[in-house]
Amino acid sequence: MKDKIILLETNIDDCSGEVLGYTLEKLMDAGAKDAWFSPIYMKKSRPAYALSVMCKPEQEEELVKIIFKHTSAVGMRRSEVDRVIMDREPTIVETAYGTVKANKFSYEDIEKTSLEYADVKRLADEKDISINEIYKTIRP
Repeated sequence: MKDKIILLETNIDDCSGEVLGYTLEKLMDAGAKDAWFSPIYMKKSRPAYALSVMCKPEQEEELVKIIFKHTSAVGMRRSEVDRVIMDREPTIVETAYGTVKANKFSYEDIEKTSLEYADVKRLADEKDISINEIYKTIRP
């Protein structure tokens, strides 16, 4: 499947790690498809971070406001990007430790299944085991 997304990017060289982490949470809570920081060096060799955010076009304005409100950014780059994504179908997977919500992905003749982390974590806490133990029961 193909769709269009917006990629927002800005370089930040004067914010604390706490502020950046908080901003990332706010962006994800507001519906960003993905958001991340990459370490970079700016002029005069100052260490900094590049903030990148992927979102649907209708989310762009809200996410721009969050970035301007919660960081020292005063401008950003914006690109419309074509994206290819696999079809997704919610499913349930039975593991040796219980059932877990998952997503089945497909693209032409390629198929993948990905367990929902929150469900795996819940099951691991209930059984007092590591999440790796649950993943091992469905992967060869």
